[in-house]
Parts: sequence; C-alpha cells; structure tokens
Amino acid sequence: MRALSKSGFKLGLDCSRKLYYSGDDTYSNRKVEDDFLKSLAEGGFQVEELARLNYPNGILLEESNNDYQHLADKTAELLKNENVVIYEAAFLYENLFVRTDILVKKGNHIRLIEVKAKSLDSTAIDRVFYSKDGLQKGWKPYFFDLAFQCYVVRSCLSAMTVSAYFMMADKSKKASIDGLNQLFRITSKAGNRTGIIKLVDSIEECGDFVLSEVEVTKDIDKIISGQLPYDKTRSFSSELKKLAHVHINRQYPQERLEYSKCRKCEFRNTSGDKTKKSGVEQCLAGLGWTEMDESKPTLFELWNYRSGKKVMEEGRFYMSELREDEFREKEKEGLSVANRQWLQVEKRIQRDSSPYIDREGISNEMKKWNFPYHLIDFETSTVALPFTKGMRPYEQVAFQFSHHLLHEDGRVEHAGQFLCDDVGVFPNFMFVRELKRQLEGDEGTIFHFATHENTILVAISRQLAVSQEGDKDELIDFIASITTQEESGGVKKRGSRALVDLRRVYLSYYYHPLTKGSNSIKDVLPAFLTTSTFLKAKYANPISTIGLNSLNFQGDHIWLKEEKGNVLNPYKLLPPVFVGYTTDELDDFMSEMDQLAGGGAVLTAYAKLQYSDMPIEERKALRKALLKYCELDTLAMVMIVEEFRVI
Repeated sequence: MRALSKSGFKLGLDCSRKLYYSGDDTYSNRKVEDDFLKSLAEGGFQVEELARLNYPNGILLEESNNDYQHLADKTAELLKNENVVIYEAAFLYENLFVRTDILVKKGNHIRLIEVKAKSLDSTAIDRVFYSKDGLQKGWKPYFFDLAFQCYVVRSCLSAMTVSAYFMMADKSKKASIDGLNQLFRITSKAGNRTGIIKLVDSIEECGDFVLSEVEVTKDIDKIISGQLPYDKTRSFSSELKKLAHVHINRQYPQERLEYSKCRKCEFRNTSGDKTKKSGVEQCLAGLGWTEMDESKPTLFELWNYRSGKKVMEEGRFYMSELREDEFREKEKEGLSVANRQWLQVEKRIQRDSSPYIDREGISNEMKKWNFPYHLIDFETSTVALPFTKGMRPYEQVAFQFSHHLLHEDGRVEHAGQFLCDDVGVFPNFMFVRELKRQLEGDEGTIFHFATHENTILVAISRQLAVSQEGDKDELIDFIASITTQEESGGVKKRGSRALVDLRRVYLSYYYHPLTKGSNSIKDVLPAFLTTSTFLKAKYANPISTIGLNSLNFQGDHIWLKEEKGNVLNPYKLLPPVFVGYTTDELDDFMSEMDQLAGGGAVLTAYAKLQYSDMPIEERKALRKALLKYCELDTLAMVMIVEEFRVI
C-alpha cells in the first residue's frame, strides 16, 4: 500500500518534485539515508530516550514491519486502555500515515509530543518560534510536520481531543550531573528499532531535566484551519491534497522551480550510472531545456550568487547567458564578491584554468606577518546532552587540532596535534591548555582557514569564565590575545596576536578556476597542486626526502600523486573515517543537520567514538584516520602560504 508519511509530507513541503522522485528508485539520489548515521549526527537518539524517561512505562511499538494497517491496528488495540503511553504510535487515515514520537492518553484526551534534535531557549519562546509575520521561516517545516500528525490522529480518533507539543533540549538549562550524554548508547545491531542501550532506568537518575516541553496546539489549529499558511499561496489543506496526489497517484507536479533548491537538489546523477535518471534534468526540461549540456557551465556553479532566482525566471540558465554589467559592486580593496563572480564566469566560459593573482595585494598582506608561521585547524562538534555538571545542551566541544609550522628558511614542521576521544571526557579546557603550550613559545603569526577557530575559542572562553578551573584567568587571557571578539556596541577587539584568516586573503587576492567557485580548502588544495610549479616539484617526492616530518604518515608518503595526467585530490586518498561512506557523502549529509557544521566525516566519527561501542582495533583505526585528516588540513594551509611566497 502506498501512503503519504510525515517524512514524505515534509519533503514535499520543501519541493513536491523531490517527493515525486523519492517514490521512484530509478532516480539517482545523492542523499545518504541511514538512520544510524542520523542518530549519531543529530544526537537525536539521546534526546528521544531522555524524553521517553520523562513518560515512563510507555509501550514501544517496535515492529519493523512496514505493514501500515498492521501497525495502526496494534496502536488502536493499545488505545483501548483508559490511560496509556505509547512510543512510536501508528495511525493510518485514508492514504495518510504517521508515527508519533510520544503519545500520552488520559481518558479522552491525547497529548502528541514531537521530540526534536533541535534546541530552544525556554525563556525566549517568542523569539525562537515566531516573527512579526507569523512563524519563523526555519520552523515552518516542523510546525507543519506536527500539524500533519495532528490531522491524521484527529481524523482517526474523532471522539477525542488532541493537543500538540514540541520537546527539545533547552539551552537555558544546565546539567546537574556529570556524564549525562553517556547514559544512552547507540548500536546499529540492537534488536529494537532505534538501536539504543540505556544505562539508566528512571528520569531521577538523569539529574535536572534539560529538555523543555512547549505546547503549540493553538498554532497547529491555525495551520490546519488555514489561518497560518506555509506561504502566500500554500495552505495546509492545499499542500496536503497536492502532495498526497503526487505521492499516491504518482502525478508529476507542475511547480515553479527555485534556484536555491535546484542548486542543492540531491536528485541529480553524478555517479555515472547510466541506469539512473536525473530529477534535476527532468525539472529543467520543463523550462525548455531538453537536457542539461554538461559541457556548458551553469548558474549552479556560480559562487555566492544571489540573483539566481531572478535569472532563472528570465529563462537563463548557463553562465554564457550572463552579462558583465550585472556584476557591478562598490569598489573595495581586493576582489569584491561581484569581481570574483565575473572572474569565475569569464574563466569558465573561456576554459581558462590559470589562476588570477593580485601579487601586490598578497605581498602587502604578507608584510604584516611574522615568522615562524603557525597554521592551526580545529575539529569540533556540538553535543545534544552535556558532558559535565553545569554545562548546557548543544555547547561547543573542541576535541582535536593540528598545528604546522612554516619557518622563514622554508622548513615545514608538523609541530603538534591534539585529539581527545576518551568516552565521556569533556575536552575543551585540555584542548586550550595544549594549544597555549604549542603557540606561546614565540610571536609568530597564527593562521586559520575561515572563522571557525576564532568562534570556537571565544565559546571556550565563555565556558572557562563560569568554570572552576584553577588556571581559567590565564587561559581566558591567552584566548583574548589570539582572537577577535565583539564587545558591547558591536565594537570588535583584536588580540595582540589575533588569528589571520587565510581564507579571507585567498578570497581577496586569488581566484583559482579549477575550484569551480568552491572556497573549501578541500577544493583549493588540489587546484593549487595542479598549477603550482613549486608545489609540484616539492610534493611529488616522499616527505622524508623534502625534510617534512609528520606525526601520522610514514617517510615514504607522497602527497602529490597523478593519474592519467590529473592531480589526485589528497583528501580522497586518506583512509575513510567512516567505513561505507565517502567524506563528500558525509559532508553533504551533515550539512543538512540543524545543529552541526564542519567536516561531516570527522563529526560522525567523533560521535561514533563517543556513543557507540566498538572493538579496540576499530577505535584505533578511527583515531589514526582522524589524525591524518586533521594533519592534511594544516599542511594544505602550509602549501597555500608556500605558493603565496613564490608567486
């Protein structure tokens, strides 16, 4: 039986054509579908289990059977009890099917509790959910998802009243015990559907409750009645009718394309599998393109392009259809966004792979730098439930860094690294102590790539301020000296040795067409290796012969390798940090997670180390992979600076 589920309804709200393609496995889908990975990524399994403990003695409808009617019948049988709590209750109404996170029945009243791996501040609910125009844009999918559940449940249980709630981690609350996030373990082999191992039996063992439950029944009622539409043209009833028709009757939807969604659409065939169809190509065919011409660059490649919606509506799709006068911007030092975009258009159309270099701009920047150069990269995560007493949900956790030195005479040194993967250990303060030890020996300039490291250090400074660490003042002063922090009134205060953002320098004075508009270091590095005479000559040799030490690679390791005349991306030669998926797949997957940012493969691996039991040899292999991955990040920065020095 085909039925529209709540996940299908939510996907269709994003794009009804995606819903259509998802129902046909002949369409290529780049999105990773893995419940185990999703649980690791979001920390949702912990939040859900803690929420269930708040409603004890519930009955888990845990059959993996996908027979919708069977599951609905099992739920109906349980609901004959006067009072009952059901986890994963199932309801089937006509061709609509939902499973609810927590259902609480007392007499003739039903409470539907939707547990989300998101966070809120219960002291500022109005700012979390609402804007002057109604619901916050980012929250609309979640409210409509819950409205869909309420609609189906009410339709099945018309004699009962149904109220709706969200339950989420509350950032205004603090843990009152150590090790809260270790009380729930995950396994991909457990017998129950969620694969969770609980180390506690009652909510009392978890200390103060760090989740909050918020009733949203009035908003849900307004959504269902049409008073709170999704947007000006889309109400709940119209969307429900349309999406059910698309999914159940397999009718291809005629919906306006949106540049931002099409650009990131997962239904495109990039695997080379000729048996799979491309949803993106089919959508574009409706605009007059019989097929995408892969030899002609499209708007989808253009970096940071804000006019894509307007240009597509005008019937233009290829870069060759853009005009220079559309890329005008106020002059600034270095490349403006518009300058950079037009450079990309010109070089892509002309198939010019040579980089644009503002040598004077780079030279002026380098005059401000002091040797030895310190190049650092952090790996971080946010965890749904806190490590230690006094911490709040979703605080930043810094678990790894790599540190390279570049000396004035050209010597490159992998000077140090840090990785704390010990289960249940909050690493941040150890992390900063070790970073301080490695950086305080001189006054050399410190580099990072993008602003992430600065953001993390500022967050750790705030954590230190409310901690009981004996050396917290010393560590806070160290952080202040190497960061740029915003003070009252929006004034920014730079430390005496504030981090230099190498990405900003690259964006301002250098453009490499082989990156195809990406400014990720994983794309910048192979582009530099392809065209740099200096880097090719140096890194095509074993590291031991060029005087490059490594804390993780053998002396015979070679960083620059070619295949059929093409430079291989060094990142793709690293051992996988999560077996079964490429780093690109995991990065794409993690970018969809609301709470997380950064390298998806690394974050997933860290979560697995923390919350999943594994053999010691697998743990060791995962550690080695993480260390190699992070070392390459800082070595890549070294190579970029080396190229700057010789151009």
